[in-house]
Amino acid sequence: MTPERTPSTFSRRQWLGVAAGGGLWAALSGGVQAASAEASAPPLPDGVTRLVGAGARARGTARLRMLGLNIYDARLFAADPFVPDRFQASALALELVYARSLKGQRIAEASLDEMRRGGAIPDEQAAQWLAFMSQAFPDVKAGYQIVGVWDPRESLSTFFVNGTAGRSLKDAAFGERFFGIWLAPHTSQPDLRLRLLGMAGR
Repeated sequence: MTPERTPSTFSRRQWLGVAAGGGLWAALSGGVQAASAEASAPPLPDGVTRLVGAGARARGTARLRMLGLNIYDARLFAADPFVPDRFQASALALELVYARSLKGQRIAEASLDEMRRGGAIPDEQAAQWLAFMSQAFPDVKAGYQIVGVWDPRESLSTFFVNGTAGRSLKDAAFGERFFGIWLAPHTSQPDLRLRLLGMAGR
């Protein structure tokens, strides 16, 4: 994808392919619109609540859309005190409820691309992270729920799929980069970040 291309250059199928690249973000600015998520999201798994803490509450919600199509709804949970600019210092859970079928391998690949926005990643480390995410993220269908949990005390990222605990990785750098896809100031979608942090309109 070259920088000169505009959204009109791509077909509907190609745009969906970009979204499927993580079910996360479009590669071109302006291709995604965040909106309030509906209140019909499934409850968080019990294991998530135990990891994040009983005092965890929803900070904000957002919906990722492209070409009028819903990609996923997102919710961020964290207990007080929570400082948005130091999100990596707090236990938190980020929930995605997908609205479309997406390939897990493409989710992993686009996640790594977005993580590079925080700075260069050595090749060996990038390969290890990609291998982990390729195992952690399944192919998803409409209604699938993936919840990523960050525990700063243990430097541990754990992923739940449809309520079942899956893969975990003990790596502080991974946790900060992965959750930074949504929460760090360098995110490619600052409006969505503000919605998740409950800061939209401030």
